Amino acid sequence: MTRLVEPDLAYLRQVLLEMLAIPSPTGFTDTIVRYVAERLEELGIPFELTRRGTIRATLKGRQTSPDRAVSAHLDTIGAIVRELKDNGRPALAPVGCWSSRFAEGSRVSLFTDNGVLRGSVLPLMASGHAFNTAVDQLPISWDQVELRLDAYCATRADCEALGVAVGDFVAFDPLPEFTDSGHISARHLDDKAGVAALLAALKAIVESSVEPEIDCHPLFTITEEVGSGAAAALPWDVSEFVGIDIAPVAPGQQSSEHCVSVALQDSGGPYDYHLSRHLLRLAGDGEIPVRRDLFRYYHSDAQSAVTAGHDIRTALLAFGCDATHGYERTHIDSLAALSRLIGAYLLSPPVFASDAQPAREQSLERFSHQIEHDLQMSSDTPLPTLDSVLGQPRQSDPD
Repeated sequence: MTRLVEPDLAYLRQVLLEMLAIPSPTGFTDTIVRYVAERLEELGIPFELTRRGTIRATLKGRQTSPDRAVSAHLDTIGAIVRELKDNGRPALAPVGCWSSRFAEGSRVSLFTDNGVLRGSVLPLMASGHAFNTAVDQLPISWDQVELRLDAYCATRADCEALGVAVGDFVAFDPLPEFTDSGHISARHLDDKAGVAALLAALKAIVESSVEPEIDCHPLFTITEEVGSGAAAALPWDVSEFVGIDIAPVAPGQQSSEHCVSVALQDSGGPYDYHLSRHLLRLAGDGEIPVRRDLFRYYHSDAQSAVTAGHDIRTALLAFGCDATHGYERTHIDSLAALSRLIGAYLLSPPVFASDAQPAREQSLERFSHQIEHDLQMSSDTPLPTLDSVLGQPRQSDPD
């Protein structure tokens, strides 16, 4: 039976809006780490911090093994200064994988070692009155945009006098809007909306006083957008790992802004058969709206943990979102479904209790079955016999 806890959606919206207000491009995440740590302290959930700031929390269960972990990332896409140009406008390199097309026209904050400067990211030809139709001929590339600072800055020397230097971080304004229709539009919903859904699920579990069956470890990582994510985030004997992230809503995808998605494959290959279907069963039993999807150009914390060498089952839960890594939009329906399914998963029994055993102690009798052997090998079109393929055996030639 699926155990459900109802998330506080007002709390979810509040923490999401507060996190969106905190700039956190990969490499510049200390403030958002402090914010989430304070939320965990309010909930009475113990945690520890790695040297760089990944948060590793523990929600105690009735038994300590096998552990499970869920992960959402605090870092976002952004940019970094790569050159101070002679015209006083910094050139940028992306932080994370995203197109300069989505950066053009954005208002940003540039963080020097001594303060914050405001500005706009513009194409090299930014005036129709000056360049006419030549504006439309510019290629789409980070080489074709520059940062116009809101300060007197006409030369490289002016830029340096302002304290701007190569390697300074640039954060893009989130521009959040929460509408009466339930839609939520903003940059950086990836993955602050996922973090908000996880925090809301944890709050619901704590306030329900329902004890999980096994120890659960909520993780909040800080380098997912550049690929390392949860690679070094698992000090425990974790057997199940569920990533929480964004699901692209686009032609050719199955995800929806009104459902939670269970991703069955991404760029790193298929997710664990058994853990993914465990999540699908929990959604079905709990009447949580769910979609199955594949993500073609996509990496996650779960994949980075496997790549790092952890022997764990992995799965991915995601909220449906339009225009991912651009000006993103989701709906409270999807975040509510995600939060409910996270809660159901954290309160569910382990997929395989035998996963608590080290690999050398596993027996074949305990090993999993995806489909029973007889069913897997059956077919409505059985293979022909060897004789029917080769014909009648040849008679020996007479002496």
